[in-house]
Amino acid sequence: MYQRQGKSAYKADLHNTQVLAEHLNHPEFKFKTVHVGGTNGKGSTSHMLASVLQEAGYKVGLYTSPHLKDFRERIKINGKEVSKQFVISFIKKHKPFFEQHTLSFFEMTVGMAFDYFSKKKVDIAIIEVGLGGRLDSTNIISPLVSVITNIGLDHTQFLGDTLKKIAVEKAGIIKPNIPVVIGETQIETKSVFTETAKNNNSEIYFADQNITSILDSDLKGSYQQKNIKTVLQTLQILKQNNFNISQKNIALGLNSVVSNTGLKGRWQILQESPKVICDTAHNKEGLTYVVNQLKTEVYNKLHIVFGVVSDKDLSTIIAILPKKATYYFCRPNISRGLDENNLKHTFKVHGFAGKSYSSVNEALSNAKKSAKPEDLIYVGGSTFVVAEII
Repeated sequence: MYQRQGKSAYKADLHNTQVLAEHLNHPEFKFKTVHVGGTNGKGSTSHMLASVLQEAGYKVGLYTSPHLKDFRERIKINGKEVSKQFVISFIKKHKPFFEQHTLSFFEMTVGMAFDYFSKKKVDIAIIEVGLGGRLDSTNIISPLVSVITNIGLDHTQFLGDTLKKIAVEKAGIIKPNIPVVIGETQIETKSVFTETAKNNNSEIYFADQNITSILDSDLKGSYQQKNIKTVLQTLQILKQNNFNISQKNIALGLNSVVSNTGLKGRWQILQESPKVICDTAHNKEGLTYVVNQLKTEVYNKLHIVFGVVSDKDLSTIIAILPKKATYYFCRPNISRGLDENNLKHTFKVHGFAGKSYSSVNEALSNAKKSAKPEDLIYVGGSTFVVAEII
């Protein structure tokens, strides 16, 4: 599993997914889709789209990754997770095929999602890219619209070490004659998207340039405004494809994302007094938004519970994190979690103060003991850190 193993579980090849799709009688062509890629915000964007479409009365499939608590979070219809029985019977039925073709965890899961959405006859499914785009297992669909939220330096060991190289991989979800929405216009990547769209005869829309509306959402991170513009642009294209979506559906959908879809871990407030906030941001761009939002909070002292995975390039994030805080360094409970003492050492060299703890819960417990009611505790650094405390 990529989630636990990291690079050794990654397969840069669509062959297995195509073989599996054929074995399952091509379920990916039996329902309409929206394909959502990008570095940051693709999960929030996918959940917002699903929520609005649910409010408009559609039966909506939602495929996302990774999960926080339960594998079944990855595959939902109208916010309800796939049943345990379906997961068990799907694996049991196809296990000999999986073993014969040495399919990866992600390939099997994508096949399972497509098979489930097809059997349940969804009206539309929002499909989030797992990693990259061009060679991601989800990239066998022909969506109504492709969406790329933004480009940041993440997963550089697979996708390239510059924004332009990463953009080329993400642009791999742009398909012939299928419109594409770009969430954020970035100087380094704009030409990659415009050229790829032109070569595919695909209409391209830059949401941040086209959409001027500011709408509320129950997802409270300030960075969600960018995702909301991406969602509004995408919905305009779906309307052109005869989806009946009213302004009321949009307003209700954006304000009911958590209750409609079960999304967690996006600027989620876990308690007040002291206020505890968690967020799954884990790369430079995502953490920059988080740090900027922390600056808008009113508190006496800042406590940060922080852990990362071992293949994280700390040099890209350490410069943006606040030094005027007490850190509680911890190791997420997965094999590729970075040792808490190594993490503490790296941060100490850069002038950060804090102690190390062997688990996320121990770190949070100590932060709560140290914090006064008027202080603020932030928990983050990795999806896996957040998963352990929500």
